[in-house]
Amino acid sequence: MDGIGMASQNSERDLSAWLTYLETLHPKVIDLGLERCKTVAQAADLLSLNCPVITVGGTNGKGTSVALLETAFLAAGYQVGVYTSPHLLAYNERVRINGVPVDDAMLCAAFSAIEAVRGDTSLTYFEFGTLAALWLFKQTSFDVIVLEVGLGGRLDAVNIIDADVALIVSVALDHMEFLGDNREAIGYEKAGIMRANKPAICGDISTPQSVRDYAQEIGAKLFCQGKNFTYEQKGDTWNWWNQHQQFIGLPLPKIPLQNAAAVLEVFDVLPKALKITRPVIEKALQTVRVTGRLQIIEGPVCLILDVAHNPAAAQWLAGQLAKIPNQGHTLAVFSMLADKDQLGTIIPLIDQVDSWYVGELNVKRRADIATLTYNLKTVGARNIYEYETVTAAYQAAVSQAQPNDQILVFGSFYTVAEVLRLQL
Repeated sequence: MDGIGMASQNSERDLSAWLTYLETLHPKVIDLGLERCKTVAQAADLLSLNCPVITVGGTNGKGTSVALLETAFLAAGYQVGVYTSPHLLAYNERVRINGVPVDDAMLCAAFSAIEAVRGDTSLTYFEFGTLAALWLFKQTSFDVIVLEVGLGGRLDAVNIIDADVALIVSVALDHMEFLGDNREAIGYEKAGIMRANKPAICGDISTPQSVRDYAQEIGAKLFCQGKNFTYEQKGDTWNWWNQHQQFIGLPLPKIPLQNAAAVLEVFDVLPKALKITRPVIEKALQTVRVTGRLQIIEGPVCLILDVAHNPAAAQWLAGQLAKIPNQGHTLAVFSMLADKDQLGTIIPLIDQVDSWYVGELNVKRRADIATLTYNLKTVGARNIYEYETVTAAYQAAVSQAQPNDQILVFGSFYTVAEVLRLQL
């Protein structure tokens, strides 16, 4: 069936059929480049939005940074549009208007609008979804829009929009088959979201030289963590300061301080119309929550969910686990994708996990059980149990956990999503 026929068959009540259709439009799942998106965006008049835009890129911390930005803007009373990915439980999570995921009908209307103008231009699932989000944002008046990069930055579909402020949260090794095998190469790709004469924030503690060089080359105004702004934790509060202001005694958030510090620098460089006061910052820090990021569900057996899927994210998770009181054992429900650094992700947590419950994901890119188990044994993991699915692995962990034990679920967005569905 051709695209026009599919568009007419998929009514505004049938989101699942649309999403299935989007998976068939392009021969590759990931195909970096801006030309296809730009062509369709121009046809749909989507290349500029009618308010300031913050684009958020980086290896780890994008989701938590977007969440803090959104929470603060809403607390300040602004009208906010947010585009983020991936989703955990429902596609609707990717597009939020004033903190609320858009409904199926709105998404289907947006998909229909993009389908009507794309002609024979082939789009990936992510590209089509990005254009649909932009179309929805053009239908509403906002004070600010926050866009999260999908992969990389320079050639990511989100980068068809010129950011008024660019935030690069971190630069670490991930997606190396697309972005390069070292931080300098990856940093260059992340830096592509910066624009000439516009502020750019790098939240990484060690800004790659490639990011600095690109900013200088295009004339972006780069502010780096550790040089232009910094932070320190003081007991149960923290301090933040830059070259002209400081905040002392801020409440500790449930997200990494490194990310929170970079977001505070974003607030400092925003257009004057978007003023964020200290009371708003404090409220946002106290209330920001991100599903699947160090998400703790209390009970006789504590459940901890984190989407950590690369070495840097696992290292942070290990540090946080060390701070959580635990009188029992730690049981890990674990699975990863085949194209991720499994050994590098396992190693930071190896000494904190007593038993491993390994299941296989139900996605094409999944790592098989044999590979996951082999890698665990290679680095000295103890007590490894194999199951056909993540669900079965989780159910086994629950049945064997004792009071005061904790169950850690990590390794992929898909791993966390599968366990989260069991909590509904």
